[in-house]
Amino acid sequence: MFPKIRRVAVLGAGVMGSGIAAHLANAGIRSLMLDIVPPTLSDEDRKRGLTEKDPAFRNRFAAKGLAGIRKSRPALLYSQKDIGLISIGNFDDDLPEAAECDWIVEVVTENLAIKKALYDRIEAVWKPGTVVTSNTSGIAISQMTEGRSKEFRKHFLVTHFFNPVRYMKLLELVPGEDTDPGILRGVADFGERKLGKGIVYGKDTPNFICNRIGVFAMMYAMHAMMEDGLSIEEVDKVLGPAMGRPKSAAYGTADLVGIDTLLHVSDNVYSNLPDDPQRETFLPPPFVSEMVARGWLGRKAKGGFFKMEGKGEEKKMFVLDYQALDYRPTTKVSYPSLDAAKGEDDVGARIRKVIAGDDKAAGYAWKVLSESLLYSARRIPEIAGDVVNIDNAIKWGFNWTLGPFETWDAIGVKDSVARMRKEGKEIPESVEKMLAGGNPTFYRRRDGILECFDFASGAYVPVPVSPDIIFLPALKERNKVVKGNQGATLVDIGDGVLCLEFHTKMNTIDGDIVSMMNEGVALAEKDFAGMVIANHAENFCVGANLMLVFLEAQNKNFENIERMVRELQNACMRLRYSEKPVVAAPAGMTLGGGTEICLGADRIRAAAETYMGLVEVGVGVLPAGGGTKEMVIRSLEGIPDGVSADPLPFLRKAFETIGMAKVATSAKEARELGFLRPWDRISIQRDFLIQEAKNVVLAMNREGYEMPRPRTDIALPGRSEFSTFAYALYAMKVAGHISEYDEQIGRKIAFVMTGGDIPRGTRLSEQDLLDLEREAFLSLCGEEKTQARIQHMLMKGKPLRN
Repeated sequence: MFPKIRRVAVLGAGVMGSGIAAHLANAGIRSLMLDIVPPTLSDEDRKRGLTEKDPAFRNRFAAKGLAGIRKSRPALLYSQKDIGLISIGNFDDDLPEAAECDWIVEVVTENLAIKKALYDRIEAVWKPGTVVTSNTSGIAISQMTEGRSKEFRKHFLVTHFFNPVRYMKLLELVPGEDTDPGILRGVADFGERKLGKGIVYGKDTPNFICNRIGVFAMMYAMHAMMEDGLSIEEVDKVLGPAMGRPKSAAYGTADLVGIDTLLHVSDNVYSNLPDDPQRETFLPPPFVSEMVARGWLGRKAKGGFFKMEGKGEEKKMFVLDYQALDYRPTTKVSYPSLDAAKGEDDVGARIRKVIAGDDKAAGYAWKVLSESLLYSARRIPEIAGDVVNIDNAIKWGFNWTLGPFETWDAIGVKDSVARMRKEGKEIPESVEKMLAGGNPTFYRRRDGILECFDFASGAYVPVPVSPDIIFLPALKERNKVVKGNQGATLVDIGDGVLCLEFHTKMNTIDGDIVSMMNEGVALAEKDFAGMVIANHAENFCVGANLMLVFLEAQNKNFENIERMVRELQNACMRLRYSEKPVVAAPAGMTLGGGTEICLGADRIRAAAETYMGLVEVGVGVLPAGGGTKEMVIRSLEGIPDGVSADPLPFLRKAFETIGMAKVATSAKEARELGFLRPWDRISIQRDFLIQEAKNVVLAMNREGYEMPRPRTDIALPGRSEFSTFAYALYAMKVAGHISEYDEQIGRKIAFVMTGGDIPRGTRLSEQDLLDLEREAFLSLCGEEKTQARIQHMLMKGKPLRN
């Protein structure tokens, strides 16, 4: 029977251990993080007057891990308030307390003898029923559990998290021969539902799935680079977004994870798999070994394959010349095959265009890709039972857009295999049989159900999908589209609930989206139980279409701008004052107008990784789709009815949030900034977000949903407190903290938030505030400096300070 996980013992407070403890805190799970007692007092310990009996000395390594969590950038915690869920100690004094936890996860150094010695100590205090796992990246379970009791082995498996734990979706689970299937299922369910991870099932082989395939691809890319005479920056230009890989590409990723770590993983395969036909690929080129010997380990050493030199405007990127073993400035990389892929949104089409080229980059891309695909196919069933686990491991662990077999489908299995044969490559028997049986792809979709080809049975089988996942493309295939246009679609997601999906570029707001917002509410009121606003894109919505605003401002078409702003305001008010509940389900970047749409909904069900902010100040305007109005209302909700209180402290926080264009780095932080209300909820598993938002709509109906009434009683301080804000802005300008134009924008925001030129205590309506927002927005659009800020953002992708 799998225990309810209330508290976890994390044994090891290094980078991975502290990352796991932090993410447990993100999920609201208490943890005890332990590490070894330092061997001796340090000079700093002696200066502090510590002895070897003091907890400050004995817990020093665990305390260092906790301090690392607190200072980490990007943040490991959703909210600094959660750090109190982590307590610390050491192996000598506190291991018995670890035995009181429901799950013990070992995260010590990758050394078999050290792990086995720790397991001796754990089993001495272990209680049957407690789950014990290792975060090893490749040591065999059979070796780690040698000498352990059968009952202990039943409760033991590998839980391989990836760094940084908060941000990396992948959790590889590897059971041993004796692992209880119920324990495996329980850990998988906990990892998926409570920790928000993507679960992949591997086998007890060196480096499991992700590192076996991913590191092979990276090591092969290094050897092929030297054979083909490419430079390091050329490789990263090829093996980046053009090929469906992350911007960090190959060498940038190696710098990020640490070159010594990469070589440790590759050496583990080389040492433990003497029968792998491509074993020699895992041996690093001599120049890489020399880099490690010199301490050029990547970002943690401030230099690896790339390094930055200089500061501010003088900061420049340098790259390693691997033949001279010296750094030089990076150079611009351009090849026709890469140029052909630019601007192509579909990743499969991008890859096809690159490998179809006839230049050096195209030849290299094909060489690395084809060998990676063949190696992946040969590893089934050795490291995984199917193509799905390999694809998910690489997507979630190495951040490829498509896994190896998804990529193979995208480039065409039959045609690519023919090209491989022509080049003399040996095609895996499993792939040959699949094609010979008339099965042209690894995946297919039938009646909205995704299936994958199973090599063992020689037939397609359904891909396991949680019932808590709503996948909009599958619903569209089943003719569940109710209405749509170029910018947005309304989809029936079942149980009488509509989903409004945006699909403009970066989900920027345009007339089509605003139109579908209104259409969605009208349809919900007539025929549905309510509406969810959600999509599967990386970012929910990055705001308004800036280019459109800029062009209209340049042409002095202010009437058109006024109309666009008014229509967005009205659409957001329509969401709020619908006869049926509307729930926004943001994830990723939710900026400007995207935040305003969420603020207009009845409720928000946000993905934990939601980055929400009213950032309009960065382009010289203020939130005018109802954002300023909503922040005023939300800030004043802290004052109970009938209580006479100074509104200034409440408004000041909202003013700072807008004026400083603060962006929450998580949904929890969005709540702290006032974007989420206490009754709004957070989904740590993004895959379940749409279903959970739908559940909120249904629950609101069961509770007896009542349409809210527009506010007409918002008591604001008017001109009396506007002067306070104005003086503060003046003082900041004089001190050099803001520019003169920042002050001007700040005064506009303060004017709206205080209610305009009115006596203290005047009660305004929501529409009054919307009118003030819109007037201020229009006046700023007419300013040259605002137009310069918008233009700079469009051209450079970052704000201009003018």
